[in-house]
Amino acid sequence: MQLPDEFVRRTEALMGRERFERYLKAFGEDAPVSIRLNPRKTGGKGFEVIGGEPVPWCREGYYLPTRPNFTFDPLFHAGCYYVQEAASMFLDEVLRQHFHPSQEGFALDLCAAPGGKSTLMRSALPEGYVLYSNEPIRQRASILLENVQKWGYADHFVTNLYPKDYRKSKMKFDIILCDVPCSGEGMFRKDEATIREWSPQNVEKCQQLQRDIVNEAWQCLNDGGLFIYSTCTFNTKENEENIRWMISELDARVLNVETADDWHITGSLLPGFNEPVYRFIPGISRGEGLFMAVMRKRGETNGRERNNGHRNKSVSPLQPLSLPKQASSLTPQTEFPQVSLSYSQALAYLRREAIVLSPEAPRELVEVCFMGEPLGLAKNIGSRANNLYPKEWKIKTTHIPNEYEAILRHT
Repeated sequence: MQLPDEFVRRTEALMGRERFERYLKAFGEDAPVSIRLNPRKTGGKGFEVIGGEPVPWCREGYYLPTRPNFTFDPLFHAGCYYVQEAASMFLDEVLRQHFHPSQEGFALDLCAAPGGKSTLMRSALPEGYVLYSNEPIRQRASILLENVQKWGYADHFVTNLYPKDYRKSKMKFDIILCDVPCSGEGMFRKDEATIREWSPQNVEKCQQLQRDIVNEAWQCLNDGGLFIYSTCTFNTKENEENIRWMISELDARVLNVETADDWHITGSLLPGFNEPVYRFIPGISRGEGLFMAVMRKRGETNGRERNNGHRNKSVSPLQPLSLPKQASSLTPQTEFPQVSLSYSQALAYLRREAIVLSPEAPRELVEVCFMGEPLGLAKNIGSRANNLYPKEWKIKTTHIPNEYEAILRHT
């Protein structure tokens, strides 16, 4: 894999020779594979990750010994777990240390697709909290909506807006996550396309875009609110220099996150800038590239003035995206009779094929399940069950494995 010469020059100077050599060595190693369990669907049900090793900075995160084909696991489609890069799960540790639970509040993930950090945040927030997950690009917003729906939490809405639309809405949030678009240096090992797209000019362009997004988002944050900034890149222009700009221009207060030495997280690499920031580097920390900083807006939040009483999507000035037609409800509020499927039936259902249920199955709208976990709805008419799985979500492959390669199992 050929890295751009200018990137090599800049990044070696940034990291130092020893750290940079360890980073380069990681290109010859397999990238870690990790998942994060959905506590709503697996908690208390005796599920365990087969061969899983805990991700130390995430309560529900696990490294897998190998990379399975997740497409053929019905529990993946049921939202029992999310396939997420381990470094990005550091958000869980941030929230654990700096989010103080209350029964009501609003959170925003402004650049949320495909949904890893959003679903993590939703699991970390208490019932009654409202989370908006936004993605400006429509196609990516549809993917985000699917992942949010399958995660199965109420009070979690997806929007397809620009940051300025949130500012204009005058909604206020207690927590805002900005995982901003970046030059993608931290993903070079995982995605060769990011290497081809890299240039010094793109780094400069990204820095300005990031500041524009942050400036819009900051106006949506309540006084005393928590602001989490992250990228998947290494350079200081998109990272430390932006945090320094936030301190200077927005009067942001940077917060410390307690970490363990064996997590091998790298701090500030900008000379003269000593605020606590957190950088994951492949070959040093166990994950892909990530930068994160945590800030608080000065002042005290007055909960009585939050959002002028906007408590749900029906009165919100923002319009959430609609679910696909005939979308299955994978939330606990579902009240349809449940019917269990075999593994082959489950795959057929996920491919939107007609299936035949057992003679005992009710002749009505039913919720079909695999290992007790809902996959979606079907209309059982006896001779067959009409498949109501959303066509936007169907598995397109024609290959069907002979055996189930389990990732989770009941203990």
